[in-house]
Amino acid sequence: MANNHLTSESKQLATWYFTFAAILFGAQLLFGLVAAIQYVMPGFLYGILDFSIARILHINALVVWMVFAMFGSVYWLLPDETGIETIGIKIGKLLFWIFAAAIVVVVLVYLLVQVGPADDTTIWFITEGREYIEAPRWADWGIVVVALGFVGNLFLTGIKGKQSGIVTVLMADMIAFAGLYLAGMFFTDNITIDQYWWWWVIHLWVEATWEVFVGAIAAYGLITMIGAHRKVVEMWLWIEVAMLFGSGILGLGHHYFWIGTPEYWWEIGALFSALEPLPLVAMFIHVLYDWGKTQGAEMATEHTDEDHVKSVVSNKPAFTWFVLNAFGNFLGAGIWGFFHTLPQVNLYTHGTQFTSAHGHLAFFGAYATILVGMMYIAVQGTNGIKVMKHTKASLWAVSMITGGVVGMTVALTIAGYVQVLVSRAQMGATWAAYFDGQSGLWFTQAMDWRLIMGVVTFLGFIFLAKDLLTTGKNPVHER
Repeated sequence: MANNHLTSESKQLATWYFTFAAILFGAQLLFGLVAAIQYVMPGFLYGILDFSIARILHINALVVWMVFAMFGSVYWLLPDETGIETIGIKIGKLLFWIFAAAIVVVVLVYLLVQVGPADDTTIWFITEGREYIEAPRWADWGIVVVALGFVGNLFLTGIKGKQSGIVTVLMADMIAFAGLYLAGMFFTDNITIDQYWWWWVIHLWVEATWEVFVGAIAAYGLITMIGAHRKVVEMWLWIEVAMLFGSGILGLGHHYFWIGTPEYWWEIGALFSALEPLPLVAMFIHVLYDWGKTQGAEMATEHTDEDHVKSVVSNKPAFTWFVLNAFGNFLGAGIWGFFHTLPQVNLYTHGTQFTSAHGHLAFFGAYATILVGMMYIAVQGTNGIKVMKHTKASLWAVSMITGGVVGMTVALTIAGYVQVLVSRAQMGATWAAYFDGQSGLWFTQAMDWRLIMGVVTFLGFIFLAKDLLTTGKNPVHER
């Protein structure tokens, strides 16, 4: 992407983050495909890239590409929201290269070393072996240093520049973003205590701080793309902060069912975790309702030209991804999460493919969609496009990626349903029951469909990459 139209160094740095995030997004999908093939054909790449390593790479690439895209999103919006150039931009550029280099080294270690001697050297230099946060200890500290440097740049800029609700929320949220990661950086011999802190990272880091971040990005995007009223989006943003920090913290309790904490956490966690996506959906509905009324009034009075009204959306690909975010968040985090949150249900669904179904749709719906939307906003600004329209590639990308993820979610839900019926209800959660559940016809067919839908998703990513790289020169856009 050429930066000819970007005078802001902060926005130029944002494009670096977005570019690296897109590369890691592709890696995440690639290793996910490898793991999906290994589920169907266990001998695939045996002794070269084992399933456990493919899974680690798939999940950790997911988390890291989103962190890169989040940092890029903040560097992109800061000059617009504060009215000044981001302070500490040279430090920001240095931290980008440190972060990117660290991720490349970690990935190479995962691929080439894979297994350590099961002592402190393994924890520090190969993998901690803790699900979802397997990064070795040196990389953990590197992530914290990079995050603190990023937070410093955000605070210095937010304090000096023009104050806005969006930046204020981001400033508060990013402190929690950097701080909560620390909860996963120490180990205790007591498994209950260790899992307790581990869940702080897995749930509070992702489902509280990330959700608030998404709310701030959604507010910025709606103002930028359709001229949403700042008072409306910031009102909902503050409601979201209250509900997400409240429901997110209390909702954490639904994970405590299996780790020995008091029973009262079960119901508290189940109830409040279901409330988390509601403010974001409410923001979108309120803004789109107001926007529709305004458009209707314009068409009825001053503007009868429908093309004028259609062009009010300044970035149609980004807007499509943002709308997908609102409803994907509600479906993936809300509906699919609530499927197996209640302890009476979770007794049977825990550890089945229901969890994987929820994870796939929630991460895609809640985070991937809006971050891809921000990438399109960056492409628009980078290439000086006034109104960005859909291209064939952008339509194929959004259709195939969304269809593929929804298809995987349905397949995994069916697989989980089979596991619940056979492994848990029928056979009483025995060791033999696990294998019977895994070998059932519906389960094996669901895994086949998960792989097919994974291929569809990856093909969609190829269309997305093509569109992001080439759409800037496409004559279909208004300049």
